[in-house]
Amino acid sequence: MDAAQETRESRDRGLVRVVGPLGLAANVVNMVIGAGIFVLPAALAREIGAAAPLAYGVCAVAMGAVALCFAEAGSRVPTSGGPYGYAEAAFGPFFGFVMGALIWLSAVLGSAGIASAVVETLATFAPPLHERVVRAVVIAALYVLLAVVNIRGAAPGARLVGFFTAAKLIPLLVFLVAGATLIQPENFSLAAAPASGNFGRAMMLAIFAFSGMETALGVSGEVRAPARSVPLGLIGAMAAVTLIYIAIQIVAQGASGGALARSSAPLADALAPLSPALSSLLIVGAAVSMSGYLAGDIFSAPRLIFAAARDGFLPSTLAALHPKSHAPAIAIVVHAVIVVALALSGTFVELAILSTLATAGIYILGCAAAVVLQRRGIATAGEPLNFKATGAAALIGIAAMIWVAAQATVREDVSVAIALTAIGALYLAVRVGRNRKRA
Repeated sequence: MDAAQETRESRDRGLVRVVGPLGLAANVVNMVIGAGIFVLPAALAREIGAAAPLAYGVCAVAMGAVALCFAEAGSRVPTSGGPYGYAEAAFGPFFGFVMGALIWLSAVLGSAGIASAVVETLATFAPPLHERVVRAVVIAALYVLLAVVNIRGAAPGARLVGFFTAAKLIPLLVFLVAGATLIQPENFSLAAAPASGNFGRAMMLAIFAFSGMETALGVSGEVRAPARSVPLGLIGAMAAVTLIYIAIQIVAQGASGGALARSSAPLADALAPLSPALSSLLIVGAAVSMSGYLAGDIFSAPRLIFAAARDGFLPSTLAALHPKSHAPAIAIVVHAVIVVALALSGTFVELAILSTLATAGIYILGCAAAVVLQRRGIATAGEPLNFKATGAAALIGIAAMIWVAAQATVREDVSVAIALTAIGALYLAVRVGRNRKRA
């Protein structure tokens, strides 16, 4: 056994593998279908009009290639932290640390924004939630509840994610069925082809909507029969998400036409002509979907802190397991506290674009790791997926992510560079500290 494999096995020691393929798939669907789908149809329509479903189609090809690479890597190195382990096994501890830091940063910023958005959405029905103190109490109480459930163990956390996944799909299915009766064929007419720049920004939005699987895979160290369950759960979930997204965009465009680009609540507004009650259901559905994202985040993202602590990059206290549930309790609490603090401060808004662009870097590194792991024959948990076209999928995924990143502004690129510099400096500081102790 080499040192790297021994490190990964030590990282997962004490964890209980209780999550099956359906549980993992539910976590992926829950993390990917967050709050965005309730507002994204309008954003895409503003960029490229009736051509929006095409952006989903192109994005589905790119994300399908990335998902296949992650499925390959996940079947070979199913460790706590998910992609953190893929990069570490393929390229060494530095790239593993960079991968884990980017995933956690993206997750914590996204969660802070969505936690705040949950309260804003609920304020539609309860105006006192606009008050600062009430808002703070509700956000803190929500994360206390989620933390308590997850500290009780991976199984209760997975069940909560499964509940939210089912709950968030119900209003979306209602929208598809009811909205289909309002579709007007003329609403799909395209006056002119969208400009390349607009299509590029639309693709960035679509990639953001499809992101989340990298965080959901953080529980890989607690998945049963991971060599089979990880690829099955991941590929099945992403296929389902693609079909749902394309169907929602088609129905929204067909029902609202030109008004879609001007809507702030596109799904709710599309159903308003049918029934105010259905419109309200979609608003509640948005709040449920956001809450489900938060449940999936606290189920998955703290495992990145836990994995980094077990590998010696963070204080060992963060690697402590609950004596009864074997959940990474301290990591869960720390993650929850940071998210609540960011949600209350509001500073996360300026870093939202950084979160989106970080995802492109995560996917590039993950695709490359899958190729290396397959070529080296690394497999730590049974017979891996061994997808024959992993190289081709990685090429498509990497090229697509580079193209998407190229759509960013100079200011956004500088923000990413600053983040990467900070991550590298932190890694070097840890290494220097280790060398001093050894000396």
